[in-house]
Amino acid sequence: YGMDIQLKRGLLDVCVLAAIKNEASYGYKIISDLAPYIEISESTLYPILRRLESGGFVTTRSEQYNGRLRKYFRITQSGKGKIYEFVEDMKQFQKITAQTSFFLKMNYFPAHQNYQSKYIKYIYQKNQLSNYL
Repeated sequence: YGMDIQLKRGLLDVCVLAAIKNEASYGYKIISDLAPYIEISESTLYPILRRLESGGFVTTRSEQYNGRLRKYFRITQSGKGKIYEFVEDMKQFQKITAQTSFFLKMNYFPAHQNYQSKYIKYIYQKNQLSNYL
């Protein structure tokens, strides 16, 4: 089972957008800025940047640098909105993951069943029991 390709694509898109959130940047610098967090190659980055540009999430400008033309990418308001939407979606995903993880542990891994009564007591104490009935 691999990561869903759409999820992976969306995650990479948002990482690239986050790398240029505060200032315009160019390919090699984007790769360097992302390196501590994810491994991304030029052959992966440039199609992402083209897709983001065609979607209106980044704009580009070219500038001379050491006798060569360097392409800079700047995030747009739509790009910032895409980051925000992704973060909100991830919050929902984490919530669902936590809920289903608990369900699976209680129903398919007997070693965790002794925690079930503690968890129900915790929910009751937090006055959230009605959400689970």
